[in-house]
Amino acid sequence: MPKKSKELSALSVAKIKETGRYSVGGVDGLCLNIEGSSRVWILRAVVGKRLDKDGKLKPHRRDIGIGPYPEVSLAEARAKATELRLQIRNGIDPIAHKQVQLEKLHIQKLRDRSFRECAEVVIANKTRELKNQKHIGQWATTLETYIFPILGDRVISSITKVDIAKILEPIWTTKNETAKRLRGRLETIFDYAKAMEYFEGDNPAEWKGNLEPILGNLKQISRPHPSLPYDQVAEFVQHLRQKDGISPKALEFSILTACRSGEIFGAKWQEIDFESKVWIIPKERMKAEKEHRVPLSEPAIQLLKSIQVHTESQGYIFPAPRGGGMLSDMSLTALIKRMHEQKFKENGLGYIDPKQNRVVTTHGFRSTFRDWSADMTDYPREVCEHVLAHKLPDEVEAAYLRGAYLEKRKGLMIKWANFCQNNID
Repeated sequence: MPKKSKELSALSVAKIKETGRYSVGGVDGLCLNIEGSSRVWILRAVVGKRLDKDGKLKPHRRDIGIGPYPEVSLAEARAKATELRLQIRNGIDPIAHKQVQLEKLHIQKLRDRSFRECAEVVIANKTRELKNQKHIGQWATTLETYIFPILGDRVISSITKVDIAKILEPIWTTKNETAKRLRGRLETIFDYAKAMEYFEGDNPAEWKGNLEPILGNLKQISRPHPSLPYDQVAEFVQHLRQKDGISPKALEFSILTACRSGEIFGAKWQEIDFESKVWIIPKERMKAEKEHRVPLSEPAIQLLKSIQVHTESQGYIFPAPRGGGMLSDMSLTALIKRMHEQKFKENGLGYIDPKQNRVVTTHGFRSTFRDWSADMTDYPREVCEHVLAHKLPDEVEAAYLRGAYLEKRKGLMIKWANFCQNNID
């Protein structure tokens, strides 16, 4: 039976100063190793077996570090050594076990991404994917407003559907459209986290069978964009031409072309064919993801020429006044609001959709055009729908008519431009 080391006291250990390895007793193999100014606890123990140079199995003696002295006291070193001895007795290699635990911790740290970190990656991806700058901005704005203050710094793997429901519940009835879009954005972020293995389990922002029982469905009342009656368009355009700046030009161009505001904001000079009087919008910027050819009436051409020398060097036809980037919907909304207030002082009415009693919007002028074309012209429905770049139900028909109706659309847009001017010029 091997000789037991004398069990040293804490005071005796403190007096050891010379370089060497000293058995301190209390636990077999526990030593204090001193090399210069370094003093470290070591457990000398047999951990399994190994092959020697002759290929024979022999006991595998290993030094297992326990920690520095005096940071780790004698009592703590004995307790830790006892724990390691128990692991060895149970067939566990303490060094290998510690390495596995460190690797697991490292992997876990890599996976412990915050919600904000995941959201920023998804927003960057959406910036490349989405065509409309407004929609890109809405992604960031809604998350900054409703999510980041509460969940932004939380590890995404710790977030539950209850957390999501608590955020959505206050705005579910008061701002339902915003809440629904926010939920969809959250679902996309958690899909990314699951794909990257930062999150395990069901998506907490999923609707069916998940948030639906908590939040419930609301009856949706669809309201079209407020539009101006077409018999007031000429008066509006005349008023609009009294305003200075790029925003009035952009709004008039959107009325004359019946295009979406996003298509107007992203318009570039290289897309304009002045010779053919056609604006060619690439499919990447179209809602239907198909190239759209917009016939330009003479008033639309003259409008472009009036600003070409001022904005051609900036790329965008209608650049933002500050910074030269894209205009925003807010700039046109503010313009219409100011015009409405000015007109309201004159006649007590302003520019109102009489069916909704709401101030008209930029998008509403597309509805104004559609009402006018149906009531005041004999052009077929398909021609009018192509002006608005609406997707026709029949794909083959749509592909054929996109080119076949260009000349007819030119005639329709000339009539519309004349109607908007109403002998103003």
